[in-house]
Amino acid sequence: MKEFYLRIMWISCSLFLFTVLAATSAWSAGLWLYEYGAPDMGTAAAGRAALAKDASTAGGNPAGMTRLERSELLLGTQPMIYSAKFEADSRTTVSGGNGGDAGGFIGALGLFYVHSLTKDLKLGVATGTYFGLGLDYDDSWAGRYYVQEAELITFGVNPSIAYRVNNWLSVGGGFSVVYAELSQKAAINNEGAGDAGFPDGKIGLEDDDIGFGGNAGVLIEAAKGTRFGFSYRSEVELEFKDLAKIEGLGPTLTSALTTTGLLGSQADFTITIPQAVMVSAYHELTDKFAIMGNVGWQDWSEFGKTEVTIRSTNARNFTSDRKFDDTIHAAIGIQYRLSKPWLLSAGFAYDSSPVDNEDRTVDMPLDRQLRYATGLQYEWSKDITLGFAYEFLDAGDADINQTRGPLTGTIAGNYETNQIHLFNINLIWRF
Repeated sequence: MKEFYLRIMWISCSLFLFTVLAATSAWSAGLWLYEYGAPDMGTAAAGRAALAKDASTAGGNPAGMTRLERSELLLGTQPMIYSAKFEADSRTTVSGGNGGDAGGFIGALGLFYVHSLTKDLKLGVATGTYFGLGLDYDDSWAGRYYVQEAELITFGVNPSIAYRVNNWLSVGGGFSVVYAELSQKAAINNEGAGDAGFPDGKIGLEDDDIGFGGNAGVLIEAAKGTRFGFSYRSEVELEFKDLAKIEGLGPTLTSALTTTGLLGSQADFTITIPQAVMVSAYHELTDKFAIMGNVGWQDWSEFGKTEVTIRSTNARNFTSDRKFDDTIHAAIGIQYRLSKPWLLSAGFAYDSSPVDNEDRTVDMPLDRQLRYATGLQYEWSKDITLGFAYEFLDAGDADINQTRGPLTGTIAGNYETNQIHLFNINLIWRF
């Protein structure tokens, strides 16, 4: 009898942990997106906090708005093609395939506006997304007990203001409102719980929330053609609440979760979008050629800690720690004026992995990121500029060797393909 109750407790805890932890994750490469429809995608965002050449500076570094002589509107469309193909190895203990291509096509849009009140005082607004992506594996893949489908969609609005203090110093800041929608689905291993012959059940969570944050920046114009920029973006807390939607649960798991009071309970959990710091430089070597770069830091260790509350007959509170590390960012880029209307850009960026190989999980296979980018802008007239940019994002192998419990088994392998192709078409209108 004692062994029977221990088994019930073990099964209950396994499913309980899966329910709340799976709902807080499910990301692959590119969770932090430097690409939000701005022309600086052509430099892999190198120099973002110091470029201050168009209205997208309202989002990258609001202090840079003081360099815009006129009011300006910038619209950028940014379709992305994401490919994530996992390859399981011999250490995997669950039957099933590799999951197919878990990526897909993602559309994105950025809209930026700067209004010139005076020469030294500007108002701006940036809209778009800088955080989130998703996964969609085949239903029968070997990691189905960890995740089948998952998505985090965010959209933010960021009003800002900037003021030129003197001829070399400008400051700016704003606040942001971020809407986020999270959804996740996975399979439940009824047979592993002792119900032989029972097909997999299903579990899913879905909710949305609105969070608040802010950004601030400083722009130093050290000399003509030389600028330094500093930008800060605060963390944003998002709280999700949902009853786990469970279908096809076998009698053993039904009894176990009913006994522990977990069946039908509500899971509340908080995700923190990391705060980030960026320092950029821009320098014109000649009247045709300029070089730019970034160094940055992101607080991923805070993102890895999730506060969870299970609201049932006996409320439970705990912190899930995925052992994430803070990340560093570095980028370098160039711009070359081919002729009066044409400006060519190119850039490279590196972001370190937020998690070590031994702690990486299949529902959040984040790895180091390499970005290779190029872009071209054409000045149609003094009022209108058209631009195009392309970027290839290599998201690494994301090696996995994860075991959570008897219901999920071991999933091990790596991503033979883990990459994003990004395309940007932008329009700048000055008036």
